[in-house]
Amino acid sequence: MILFKILKNSLFLAIFTAIIGLSFQVNAKTSTEEQRLEEFFKDLEEFTVVFSDIKQLYVDDVDNKELFNNAIKGMVSGLDPHSVYLEPKEQKSLMESASGKFGGLGIVISKKDEGIQVISPIDDTPAYKAGIQAGDLIVKIGKKLVRGMSLEDGVDLMRGEPGTNIQITILRKNQKPFVVDITREIITIVTVKGYLLDDDIGYVRVSSFQGPTANLLKETIKKLVKENGSFLKSLILDLRNNPGGVLNGAVDVSNLFIDKAGLVVYTEGRIPSSKLKFKTERGDILLDSPMVVLINEGSASAAEIVAGALQDHKRAIIMGSTSFGKGSVQTIIELDGGYGLKVTTARYYTPNGRSIQAKGIVPDIELKNISLENEKEKSVAEIKETDLAGHLEQETPDNMSADEIVDSQEKIQASLDKKAIEKLKKDYFVHEATNLLKALTVLGK
Repeated sequence: MILFKILKNSLFLAIFTAIIGLSFQVNAKTSTEEQRLEEFFKDLEEFTVVFSDIKQLYVDDVDNKELFNNAIKGMVSGLDPHSVYLEPKEQKSLMESASGKFGGLGIVISKKDEGIQVISPIDDTPAYKAGIQAGDLIVKIGKKLVRGMSLEDGVDLMRGEPGTNIQITILRKNQKPFVVDITREIITIVTVKGYLLDDDIGYVRVSSFQGPTANLLKETIKKLVKENGSFLKSLILDLRNNPGGVLNGAVDVSNLFIDKAGLVVYTEGRIPSSKLKFKTERGDILLDSPMVVLINEGSASAAEIVAGALQDHKRAIIMGSTSFGKGSVQTIIELDGGYGLKVTTARYYTPNGRSIQAKGIVPDIELKNISLENEKEKSVAEIKETDLAGHLEQETPDNMSADEIVDSQEKIQASLDKKAIEKLKKDYFVHEATNLLKALTVLGK
């Protein structure tokens, strides 16, 4: 507190710059270093002047800690949509998201201008069942308008005790605003589910990537083979509206289908620890049978890693629309007092050196989002990484054991029935992928 009082007497700058100057090697030897140091102290002086003016002139007395926290938040959030300074409450909320043991709606959201926008609903969650779509703009949570609300405040309002209800007002392209009633639930994500389509074609949906996802996928394909009575002739891997997840989960899933030496993905950053290479592990569980991967604008991060790896290795045909473009790596640093810092430290690159960041994965065959049913087509606003002003990572139960996740998902999987297969056959993306795989099978691919 003593330093802050000195600030009013204009001595704060001298003391603070003296301390900071130690890390900048005040005895600069070159003119360039001297110029950089001079610019640094000039910027620091501007900061301290504003700080002093706020302390003396603002209508209310503001706590020094609050001012510094706000300054740090602004500094971090100005870097990119995924770098965040976390206060203890927010850090705890992030840990709850990772454990999956909280009441929520099951949506991946981001900051969009003055509102909150849905990147994608997570399969089989309350939001998914209520019909929330990628691209929906949340304009009201309960009775509170979202305009000007922080992403963290929006998350806090939507979370709550399982079994409690909440109303959210949605603005969807070409529609009037409408209210959706949703009952909060404990979020347990079904990451993998599969069905047997006709002509020995397997369909597997991966909704997010966790540690056990590759094993779940392998077991799902084994069940489909058993149900089919023979080996699958082809496979559809559906990664649409998959917001990503654990990097190792994406690498392991990619390695299930790649039988070539090389890379799955690599990262590049400024520090040595951010330069990583993830190599392939040879062994294709489909024995090179034709494969189609479905993606759309809701496919992000780990989903893009899988699609990019299979595309570069020419292992699968990518169909759909250009993916989201979230190709950056975040590192979470624990700070004193329960605070945390999530900061972007690297970018992802596909095996052929393509950057995913803000570009996404471009499909080999582009498909429009149309319906095979006699329904009025519902337009979905596209969101891209370059549009984001803020972003909330997906909700994943990483703190549960692999056995707990598998057991939980098997129970939910058992409740699925033939209606899901009938719905898939009316899905335009699946319909086109099925036709392509039939043709490839006939041609002997």
